[in-house]
Amino acid sequence: MKSVLTAVVLLALYIPSSDGYTSWSYTNESEVPYYGLSPPVYPSPAGDGSSSPEWAAAYARAKDLVAQLTLEEKVNTTRGFDGPCVGNSGTVPRLGIESMCFADAPDGIRGQEFVSAFPAGIHVAATFDRQLMSAYGKAFGQEYRGKGINVALGPVAGPLGRVARGGRNWEGLSNDPYLAGAGMGEITRGMQLEGVISTPKHWLLNEQEFRRRPSEDYGEALSSNADDRTIHELYVFPFMNSFKENAGCLMCGYNRVNNSYNCQNSKLLNGILKTELGFEGFVVSDWNAQYAGVATTNAGLDIVMPDGGFWDGNLTEAVNNGSVAMDRVDDMVTRKLATFFYMGQDTNYPEASMFDYDQKHLPVNVQGNHGALIREIGAAGTVLVKNVNNTLPLKNPTFLSIYGYDATVKASPWENPSRYGGGYEVNYGWNTLNGTLITGGGSGSSAPPYVVSPFNAIQQRIARDNGILRWDFYSEQPSPAYVNSDACLVFINAYASESFDRTSLTDDFSDNLVKKVASMCHNTIVIVHSAGIRTVDAWIEHPNVTAVIFGLLPGQESGDSLADVLYGDVSPSGRLPFTVARAESDYGHLLNSTISYAAFPQDNFTEGLYIDYRHFDKYDIAPRFEFGFGLSYTTFSYADLSVSAAGSQQLSALPSPPLSRVPTGGHPALWATLFTVSVSLTNTGDVAAHEVPQLYLGIPSVDGDTPAQQLRGFDRVWLAAGESKTVEFELARRDLSVWDVEAQQWRLRGGTYKMWVGASSRDLRVSGEMEVSVNN
Repeated sequence: MKSVLTAVVLLALYIPSSDGYTSWSYTNESEVPYYGLSPPVYPSPAGDGSSSPEWAAAYARAKDLVAQLTLEEKVNTTRGFDGPCVGNSGTVPRLGIESMCFADAPDGIRGQEFVSAFPAGIHVAATFDRQLMSAYGKAFGQEYRGKGINVALGPVAGPLGRVARGGRNWEGLSNDPYLAGAGMGEITRGMQLEGVISTPKHWLLNEQEFRRRPSEDYGEALSSNADDRTIHELYVFPFMNSFKENAGCLMCGYNRVNNSYNCQNSKLLNGILKTELGFEGFVVSDWNAQYAGVATTNAGLDIVMPDGGFWDGNLTEAVNNGSVAMDRVDDMVTRKLATFFYMGQDTNYPEASMFDYDQKHLPVNVQGNHGALIREIGAAGTVLVKNVNNTLPLKNPTFLSIYGYDATVKASPWENPSRYGGGYEVNYGWNTLNGTLITGGGSGSSAPPYVVSPFNAIQQRIARDNGILRWDFYSEQPSPAYVNSDACLVFINAYASESFDRTSLTDDFSDNLVKKVASMCHNTIVIVHSAGIRTVDAWIEHPNVTAVIFGLLPGQESGDSLADVLYGDVSPSGRLPFTVARAESDYGHLLNSTISYAAFPQDNFTEGLYIDYRHFDKYDIAPRFEFGFGLSYTTFSYADLSVSAAGSQQLSALPSPPLSRVPTGGHPALWATLFTVSVSLTNTGDVAAHEVPQLYLGIPSVDGDTPAQQLRGFDRVWLAAGESKTVEFELARRDLSVWDVEAQQWRLRGGTYKMWVGASSRDLRVSGEMEVSVNN
């Protein structure tokens, strides 16, 4: 019997509608919203610089230059070549077009010397501090520029963190699209203020490592299948903040989305990115993520890395035989050159100075005083989750016992780079006893110039107080604790890396170590450095476990950042950027990556909008520690929630006025403030500290189609003891809207919007509501 494979194609045509809005007409309306089948969107929109006068000027210069190129020269600039950097674009010497240097990573320049190892994205998100996020991006930009790197491969909003055990969740900026978006925007702006091109990645729905790429043994890469609304409200949402800040580059990922590969998915690139969001920059493939030639060109890919890929020797022929239009190639080159000019990289930009072992170039030192910022962010992102009877801060201890390999630096970066970010892709298991964890593994890792270990930092403090330390770093069953220890500190970690997903959110070695020490020591303090979620129910209720800290991934100043919190120099204000469950099973199907050995593996995002705390809220599951949770050394009160409108009470349902072409980041009306929520915040304790008030919004639901509450505002506020301040949260149109799959626009719903402000997603102190009147 003959097997017949039927291919179903859903045709989508770009149609300028009569009201000026961008719209899409589907041949089969039952496929709206699309799911599992990505609609084709052609042609690829050409960039024109209409977003701003600065972009327009850059495009004019780029077009003048492109007009002087031969076809072969144009094609040469759309691919990568060998060179000193992770990626090196093609050149046209006769016109002065030089290679652009692309380099990892999102938390520090990978594999280089005299660079800083910054906290990972998940740690930065835990600060809930926009100013620190911006400073982080600016410091990044200074180091990338100092090395002559044109294109920095970060920040990260993909993965968003849908899968609790995802191997790269630590690179991203939390499981919440609003918090992640704030970080993406601030980091992008900070980097580009230094003239470095930001590359938000990985576009899109790149939520697990297992089968992220095609395999000769098994077949195609995994397809992440999600509906149109979910794609926009969760996964596109944080990228929009980067585009609004004029991100110059975007990286498309390895996986398939609705059964079309990321870098040849015309709906994602031509439709959402370049039309709906008006992206003016260029799209680069992840390394070896191009799986077709003509298809990727016409779908909107602009540069392939690390080499010529499927274009090598073929793109010129494709133009000559009519498979690819010359206008498309012109646009590819124009977008790259326009971004180069827009960022001012043609004027006084340093030459690439990457360390090369063969040529032995003298490395440029770009660290500056970034260690101080890293230390500050490290402390600000440290999350205190348990503190019985004010165990912390430590009160001038003179005798401490320290346990666990995470307390110290055991190996050198050459022996075990992935443990603390030596910058080389080496994967180690969970219990290899390889020292303190400051970053995860893979291409997102950093290259620390040094590591201040927790043990060294605490040792310095003890020395000042003429005290003593006792330690056992490597035993799972340590010898009995000294009975006169003021406290026993147990350091454990949870590692994760690119190329594989985690198999557990805990491990027996660490859990047994904590239980053993707690059985011997009446004052046991546990510090967890983790590349994502780490469950703690095996020992968290033990009566001798008096304090627990989630130290996350703090970067090179790890020990000093932690000591600042332990000793009370800094009151902890970090907040969990994810939900910690009581049992791993509480995450449901969002726990594990999808394991499939089918030729065309499918991962259906059937949960829709309900990931992380939204999942726990929907199913009324009590978490161990909820999203946004974190303790302080003082107390705060909330009062007097009020709402004020920024303008007319009568609002249009869709962004107005309609535009035939939108600027980068989407329709400007989406970013306009419509309402301001204010609340009075008071430090009711006797310790000066930061508090992190969080605003959660209940958007009117239609037949239960919207989460009960979603984060829509936060701030990190400094208050002296007894001080009060009024905190304001601005609500933009996008914050109040849902994605309308038929109109293909963000729609503002009329009705009653509920709101809560509190210290976490479940510690909501004050509430209110507002009526929104919409003119449909």
